[in-house]
Amino acid sequence: MDLVIGPLNLSTHVDEALAVQALAFGLGPDEVAVRRQIVLRHMTYPGARAFGATTKGRLVGFVYGMPNDRTHWWSTVVEPYLRARHCDDWLDDSFVITELHVHPHHQNRGIGRALITTITDTAAEPRSILSAIDQDSPARGLYHSLGYQDLARQVLFPSAPKPYAVMGAPLPLRRH
Repeated sequence: MDLVIGPLNLSTHVDEALAVQALAFGLGPDEVAVRRQIVLRHMTYPGARAFGATTKGRLVGFVYGMPNDRTHWWSTVVEPYLRARHCDDWLDDSFVITELHVHPHHQNRGIGRALITTITDTAAEPRSILSAIDQDSPARGLYHSLGYQDLARQVLFPSAPKPYAVMGAPLPLRRH
């Protein structure tokens, strides 16, 4: 496979990226429309950046994130869960992986690993945090293999049908 991992202007390629996310995460058109506005807003935040995985000129995966800020919506939701576990200090001086998605036909080929390690390798922060659906899955297996540990589980996001786990890892991530 002729795969290229590189910086992605997510604001320009938002629709292509969200098409990948919709397939990978099972999103409908209404959810994609809401997420489009969120992604475009996120990309205006200081330090926000994205990387894409392309093959034959087509985007098959992407990751984006930013330095965490306790005033961001995600942080305000997860903070009480982390505080209850005495680990809300993870919200400070951390790089958040906001989204990581790989097209279903290209999963289990190391693309997600390459994307997350590439973006975190460029982070100035000493650690990374993210949230993932709180169930055994290839995604959670990947995060664990990279050194992410559960900081809080059964985290409920408004309008999300399933609970999430908040995970954190020191940087640089483990390589396997």
